[in-house]
Amino acid sequence: MRRRLTLLVAATMCLALLAFVVPLALLLRTVAQDRATTTAGADAQSLVPLVGTADPEALRTSVEHMAAEARAPLTVFLADGSVLGTRAPRTSAVRLAALAGVSRTVERPDGREIVVAVLGRPDGTAVIRAFVPAAELTRGVARAWLVLAGLGVALLLLGLLVADRLSRALVSPITELSTVSHRLARADLTARARPDGPPELREVAGALNHLADRIQELLREEREQVADLSHRLRAPLTSLRLETESLAGPDAARIGARVDAMERAVTGLISQARHRREPDAYVVCEATSSVRERVAFWTVLAEDTGRAVTLDITADGTADSAADGTANGTLLVGVPADELAAAVDALLGNVFAHTPDGTAFSVTLAPRAGGGALLTVADDGPGLSADLVQRGTSLGGSTGLGLDIARRVARSSGGRMDLSTGPDGGARVTLELGPPASPQVLP
Repeated sequence: MRRRLTLLVAATMCLALLAFVVPLALLLRTVAQDRATTTAGADAQSLVPLVGTADPEALRTSVEHMAAEARAPLTVFLADGSVLGTRAPRTSAVRLAALAGVSRTVERPDGREIVVAVLGRPDGTAVIRAFVPAAELTRGVARAWLVLAGLGVALLLLGLLVADRLSRALVSPITELSTVSHRLARADLTARARPDGPPELREVAGALNHLADRIQELLREEREQVADLSHRLRAPLTSLRLETESLAGPDAARIGARVDAMERAVTGLISQARHRREPDAYVVCEATSSVRERVAFWTVLAEDTGRAVTLDITADGTADSAADGTANGTLLVGVPADELAAAVDALLGNVFAHTPDGTAFSVTLAPRAGGGALLTVADDGPGLSADLVQRGTSLGGSTGLGLDIARRVARSSGGRMDLSTGPDGGARVTLELGPPASPQVLP
């Protein structure tokens, strides 16, 4: 835009300068020609009284003296054929003036000829001829044109400089508005535009700032609503805890642990809803312990429904293929621990929701090339449709959010989710979890 504005000003100034300089240059040439012609004509007229009255000898001396001082050749043709002053041929204009007794100015290829007829001499009509060469007609014109050209170039450069300053003052606020809009698009809701520039741009900056404030307000209201909805789950959880305390035996401890885990999940959901993490905040999670904890949680339910569970964790070259074994080493991924746990819960919840009791499933965690980890959940069930990846879409009567939660967790770390069919026909979901943004030592 800045370049286009500068080019527009340059084109406009060039047209204006051409419209001004060209006629002025032609006028200067005409003035120079008229000045030279007038000077030569004045020299010729000054000889008229002398030619009409002086005797031949005095006339010769006077003409020779004036011809020597004149800027243009000055010649007097007498009726007896004598030629006084600057030697010149008797041209057709001179002969016509001698015969007709008229004075005139004649344009010639090599200059301009001025002839003045002097009547009343005893020997006949005399003719005074002044000749202005072409070089004399254009004396000083070239220098004047150079001055005009230099002035035009200086004005053009000055105009371009002013145009560049004005365009910069206009483009800078637009660039700032673009930067602020891109920051808002990257979820940086603290970005604000500085009202500057023309009134229209100041109005746009104010509207953009108002939009950012409105977005913050809407997000704040939405987070509060999510927190309120999550808080409403505390009442049934409290009732369930009271029911659990009335039980006895190992089942009471197991159910109580489940209720505690659910309460922690609800508390984390409320905290996450009310305190949004900045998009550029550093996040890191040790994947092996989080995955092992969630698989252990679901293993109890798997035993109740007759499902075989296989847990395969490979970290730092140490492999573990046992369902209840342990593995040394860590796998760091760039997602928070609670979000990774939510993704594992979503994938395992789909297995229980969309496969019949007794269907075996496996969970595999392995290093990912370039850092991060690969989390794979596979089952021996009928498989899942690729349409289930769409948020809110479910063919099994659920909310349709589980796979989308897992997909968003993978994408937040720079990875992705793949949904495929296993060798035996069951569903196979693989999450590629990216590494942390920068090295970090876990406490």
